[in-house]
Amino acid sequence: MTVMRRLVTILCVTLSAMAAEAQEGGRKAIAYVQAPEMSSGLCAEKDAASAIDCAVKQCIEGGGTVEACEVNAVCSPGNWSVDIFMMADGGPHWHKFSCGWQTRELALKAAELACSNAKADGLIECTAVQLIDEDGTVTEAPFN
Repeated sequence: MTVMRRLVTILCVTLSAMAAEAQEGGRKAIAYVQAPEMSSGLCAEKDAASAIDCAVKQCIEGGGTVEACEVNAVCSPGNWSVDIFMMADGGPHWHKFSCGWQTRELALKAAELACSNAKADGLIECTAVQLIDEDGTVTEAPFN
């Protein structure tokens, strides 16, 4: 993704999130950025643009390149979010991030649904690895 394309994406996300954010009374936004096989970043901030900026910085600091660190998901408000680890036969792996769920249970159901066709999709592993609450607090699996 070119730098210009990334900036346009961030601008669009920011503008669409601003109206919702004004209605949500300042609740936090969440962003997940990923550089596959390199690094990722996860931040909950006051608005979508700040969350994206923070997550991109984390991704780069973790070893990703500017070009490789792409926005995977952003929600404003963030509500409950889930990070789902997926691994294909042969070794490539990545994370799918789902955010904006009203409850913890719905976020976990989203992960369950994302993994429901894992075998048919050629995945040898698919599981929720992190649950993030609306304040950005991360809980690692298991989620008992």
